[in-house]
Parts: sequence; structure tokens; C-alpha cells
Amino acid sequence: MEALTIGIAGGTASGKSTIARRIAALLEGHPVVFLDQDAYYKDNADVPKEARAKINYDHPDAFDVPLIVRHLRALKAGEPIDKPVYSFVEHARTAETIRIEPAPVVVFEGILVLAIPEVRELLDVRIYVDADDDVRVARRIQRDVAERGRSLEGVLDQYFQTVRPMHWSFVEPSKRYADVIIPHGGHSDAAVEMVAGAIRARIADHGSGKGGLR
Repeated sequence: MEALTIGIAGGTASGKSTIARRIAALLEGHPVVFLDQDAYYKDNADVPKEARAKINYDHPDAFDVPLIVRHLRALKAGEPIDKPVYSFVEHARTAETIRIEPAPVVVFEGILVLAIPEVRELLDVRIYVDADDDVRVARRIQRDVAERGRSLEGVLDQYFQTVRPMHWSFVEPSKRYADVIIPHGGHSDAAVEMVAGAIRARIADHGSGKGGLR
């Protein structure tokens, strides 16, 4: 039986990773593996570091789509993959990879998971996490300064130059492809539990091709 693939999209710092973990915790008895879209930025190691910092990382073209597709197809087929490791400090992939073994459920989360057709077509369940802009900006500032070595000025500059315009050009419009939208940045127990219940039903019916969120 093919693995069930769940895509979780939403704006930057909307709570996608939190939702992914909460859903996985509610899928007790069903092993889950996680893929983060951020690991699949194109490898720009051959580009000077100063130039790498100016790349628009919020546009679909920033991602290595063929590799994403190859890895999702492999995991769906029950085959292991070697996920790349990306450095947000260097704006390039490292020499390391992480071995991901197959599991019955694969969760793929990232801002543009639903915006890229080739990726979207490989997802059995499509989720969009909605959150207010001011909440997302505050979360992003806290994360990028504390975890990615960015300055406050640099975070805000990137937000207004690329993050915000790309959100309204690609991320927000991708909401229409979602099977379900989880509101309030994921702080909705009822919505999360409803989605987890529907996914459990989808897993039960997956082998027979019945049921699901769509």
C-alpha cells in the first residue's frame, strides 16, 4: 500500500510545523515521517555568498522541485531517501544528508507546498494553516533573530521586499487548493482534532481507495 501524503502549507511562521506535530501525535499507531520544504532550496553554493543572500527565497523558483517530486514519489512507494540539509546562515546546502526511512504517513510542510502543481498533485491530503499577518511577522522576527543569526533590520527588509509580496502572489492564492483550512495559526483544537480524525479515516480506507478529505 502506498504511503498517505499530507501537505501542510501556509504563510511564513503561521504554525505549520506545530500543526504537523500535533496531527502526528493524534495519529497514534500510525508511524509518521516529516519533510520540510525549507530543506529543498536549490543548492546555490557556487553563487557568491553576498549574492546568495539577495536571492528571493519566497518564490517557487527557489526550490529544487524535481528533487522534491523524486523524494515524495520514493516515500510513497515505500523507499528511503536522503534528505538534504540546508544552512540558513550560509544560504546553501551542507555536505550532509539525513536518511529518511519510509512510513505509512508522510507529512510535507512549507510555505509553497500547495502552490507548486507538481508537488500538489502528489499530496493525498492538503491543509492550509491561516494566521494574521501581525502574528506571523512577530513569530518570524523572533525565529530568524534567535535561530538563524539574522539582524532585526535584515529580517524586516527581507519581509517587505520578498516575503510579503510573495505571500500575496503565491502563498495566499494556494489556499484554494486546500481540503481544509485551519484558522488562528493552528490554535484551534477542534480543527486539529477534526483533521486528525479525517486522516485516520483516510488511512483506514487508503488501501481500498475510499473516503478521505477530498
